[in-house]
Amino acid sequence: MTGISGRLAKLAMQPAPSLAGLCGMAKAILIPFRSSTPSDPSQSEKPPAKLRPTAYLDGLRGFAAFLVYWHHHELWAHRGIANNFIESGFGYGDKHLFATYPIIRNFFGGGHYAVSTFFVISGYVLSTKPLSLIHAGEQAKLADNLSSALFRRWLRLFIPLIATTFLFMTSWHLFGMWVESSKAQPTYGAEIVAWYKEVKAFSFIFREGGVPWLSYNFHLWSIPLEFKGSIVVYTTCLALSRASRNARLWCQAGLIFYFLYIVDGWYCALFVAGMMLADLDLLAAKNDLPEWLTALDGVKTVIYYHLLVVSLYLGGVPVRTQKVEDLRANNGWWLLSYLKPEAVYDYKWFYLFWAAVMLVASIPRIAWLKRFFETRFCQYLGRISFALYLVHGPVLWSLGDRLYAAVGWATGEQVKNIPHWVNILPLSKAGPFCLEVAFLLPNLVLLPVTLYLADVVTRCFDEPSVRFPQWLLGKTLGRPARVPAPLPS
Repeated sequence: MTGISGRLAKLAMQPAPSLAGLCGMAKAILIPFRSSTPSDPSQSEKPPAKLRPTAYLDGLRGFAAFLVYWHHHELWAHRGIANNFIESGFGYGDKHLFATYPIIRNFFGGGHYAVSTFFVISGYVLSTKPLSLIHAGEQAKLADNLSSALFRRWLRLFIPLIATTFLFMTSWHLFGMWVESSKAQPTYGAEIVAWYKEVKAFSFIFREGGVPWLSYNFHLWSIPLEFKGSIVVYTTCLALSRASRNARLWCQAGLIFYFLYIVDGWYCALFVAGMMLADLDLLAAKNDLPEWLTALDGVKTVIYYHLLVVSLYLGGVPVRTQKVEDLRANNGWWLLSYLKPEAVYDYKWFYLFWAAVMLVASIPRIAWLKRFFETRFCQYLGRISFALYLVHGPVLWSLGDRLYAAVGWATGEQVKNIPHWVNILPLSKAGPFCLEVAFLLPNLVLLPVTLYLADVVTRCFDEPSVRFPQWLLGKTLGRPARVPAPLPS
């Protein structure tokens, strides 16, 4: 699918379009899934494009984004005491609920597990090209690659964030809409000023005291960490570009230990772990792995199945509080709680580090699981994953809040501020916890709307945020020096 800027560039080279042409261009931008229904019947007979070797990572990222969506909707609808069950261990409060069972709980409260997986995938993807150049000894190309990547990274992450938060903020005043998660200003002008101050502070990752909370979409707290982790990956690639194979791997392991056990840099450890997995995969493709790893070839399938099970268990770590004493009160976590290093303040990220690393390491070695993440459904989710992460919160806090209140999930805030929505279509709350009829039916509307908006945002902001920095980089590059013609002999 081509983006807006590409279409506009082609349009500029053509005569002024007719009204029908303008309508067609708007339809191409605003109606998703266009490429899945080709107008030319012969196109439908073409074989699907060959997947990239790491396409499973795209699918995993997309599925993880869907888990974030589902987790936040579960918490929003089941506010109050029910949240304790979703984010606590199996058997909390003597309640043995299906949705809280080990491993199964990841499908209902796996948002933090998904974020950890995002960071490992990012470390893997961002480092694959630099590491391949390091392996080839292409130092000049490595410098060009890293300078280009660092130049484009901030723009790629923050352009969609800026655009979507601005539009969400504008919708409050355009439609006179009350949103519980917001602190709306009395006028639109004052809102723009407040939004600008928050976004500029949020986008500066080196601010003293850390990055502030972004009230215009607080789910996006991970974006500054994504940028910080990217800098760690690029810097590490440059620092280790001339190291030997073993020295490079040992330094990566040392960085992981430093970030996880000496300082509270859990997200940096996730990025470096993704980089290390990419390094090992590139070495494996060249049959250049360390000997102790090649010696495990005969049992690697058994090892990776065990890693997957351990990952799924650790991914369901109870996250109701940040106190390790509360973790010990949950069934199955008393002994594991003593593994937490002193450096990690919020204990969940230590366990989620190992869960995410084991997950990303095991998936490509388990054929049926890899094939699942290479399915068209997961690949589509992967394509819109960033936009899905950006828009699912605004949809939840606007349309979702009203639909949940309408079917019987209202709280005091809804009764006070949107009483005309409360219980206008009460539905039964029969069914397993987190799978009630009154929860599932609103999602028959909310999920398609969210996916639709994610597709639109992908076309309008996400894909252009990849091309625009590349174009801007080209504008900043100096012209290559002209080589003078040789003098006649």
